[in-house]
Amino acid sequence: MAAGSADLSKSPVRLVAVDLDGTLLNDSKKVSGRTVAALRCLPNAGVRVVIASARPPRSVRHVYTELGLDTWQINYNGALIWDEANRRPVYHRPMAGDVVRRIIDAVRDRYEEVLVGCEVLDRWCTDRFDDTYTTETGRLFKPDVVAPLDAFLNQPITKLMFLADPTTITRLDPVLIDLPFDVSIVRSDPQLIQIMAAEASKGEALKMVAEHYGIPMAQVLAIGDAVNDVPMLEAAGVAVAMDNAHPDVKAVADWVAPSNNDHGVHAALVRYGLCR
Repeated sequence: MAAGSADLSKSPVRLVAVDLDGTLLNDSKKVSGRTVAALRCLPNAGVRVVIASARPPRSVRHVYTELGLDTWQINYNGALIWDEANRRPVYHRPMAGDVVRRIIDAVRDRYEEVLVGCEVLDRWCTDRFDDTYTTETGRLFKPDVVAPLDAFLNQPITKLMFLADPTTITRLDPVLIDLPFDVSIVRSDPQLIQIMAAEASKGEALKMVAEHYGIPMAQVLAIGDAVNDVPMLEAAGVAVAMDNAHPDVKAVADWVAPSNNDHGVHAALVRYGLCR
């Protein structure tokens, strides 16, 4: 899309989908006061706000509460759509436990030191708790289960994570590419690889959420910064990238907002007539 090409004269925004890390949250993992105030006012104007994150529900809850939301949210890059108000899944696209086990075995056969984390809906399972390398969620919560792999790989797995030093994580790329499984592999942090079902996508999940609320995609504004946000921006009628975004995200954006440290989400809401 060409920058600024979105025409809202016939399709005003009725749903704002926003990523968390690197987008709504600044580098201190906070939402600016002006952005909170603007987002909290949108429902009164008939505009729904939907969080779309790679995080699990428990790691989004404090932001959801701060914004006073009552909407469904997108978690695990689209592998889960979660009804936070009722604490229940409304869409879940996990991977088979035996497939996850084979992926883990392929990685551990070469790099035994790699840390493994499995998310099952909103529960974190691991066979080895070590916070040397961790996620933002791992800084906020401890594992629900620390046990041998067989104790929790007997069920569908929502998300598989590998954590290690960045050099080792880079060396995993050819190992994972050669695996005979149709999965979605995301590397958004140097020390982390996230693996989900191939069908998992923020874009497809956003379409389901918008359909639930009876809102056409032409009336959806999506805001993001990382490569896993590209499907969401491509699906939305209006796409905004943060100034700190990956070049691939900026390439599909209608407009580039200021960075996540400069109230970029608020600036996008102002630009598209949703607040002052």
